Amino acid sequence: MMYSAGIFARLIVFALTAVPEPAKVITVPQDPDPAYTQVLQERARKIVQTLKIEDDARARQVQEVIAEQYRSLGMLQDTCDAQIKAVQSRTDVDAETKKLIIQALKDITQRLREQLHTQYLLRLSALLSPAQIDQVKDGMTYGLLPVTYNSYLQMLPQLTDEQKEVISAYLIEAREIAMDASSSGEKHQWFGKYKGRINNYLSAQGYDLKKASEERNVRNQAGSN
Repeated sequence: MMYSAGIFARLIVFALTAVPEPAKVITVPQDPDPAYTQVLQERARKIVQTLKIEDDARARQVQEVIAEQYRSLGMLQDTCDAQIKAVQSRTDVDAETKKLIIQALKDITQRLREQLHTQYLLRLSALLSPAQIDQVKDGMTYGLLPVTYNSYLQMLPQLTDEQKEVISAYLIEAREIAMDASSSGEKHQWFGKYKGRINNYLSAQGYDLKKASEERNVRNQAGSN
């Protein structure tokens, strides 16, 4: 599909002026809302508690890094949503141009989100072991990876080591994306999407997942009696 140079010029100007520069997004100022800040700190504190860090100063550092990541991701998404809403409300822009601008805003936001993700993991790696970083990721995604993985093991105890590795790889990828999501619903949606991929893989491997689920329910019911 071809578009005029004028449309692309307007798109680029709008995208570059409407979205903060990466450094300005990543270096986030203190949130002016004390109540919101407290919520983020508490969320981060609960994750840090699972890490069993003996050094109190380092534990506080980790808590600040996690809380700041939550704040950065939230502000980035709020900025994108506000800009999209502003574009949608404009009467001086045609529908096709609006579509292009909105997609550009989403693309820029995703690139900034990826930058935040990389910098966040680098900061954590200076303070935590790889195993502890995995715990942080699980904390940011409600433990959906181990819960989902164990659910598959219970449903299909005959899984081979290779099949387990494939399931694990899918769930790790889901967690990596979901930890940057701005809401609980979005985090669950990402895992739901990857569960669909896992189910397709297992079906191709010859498993009847509906039957396996029913058999698991029977086993669980018998175990509870």
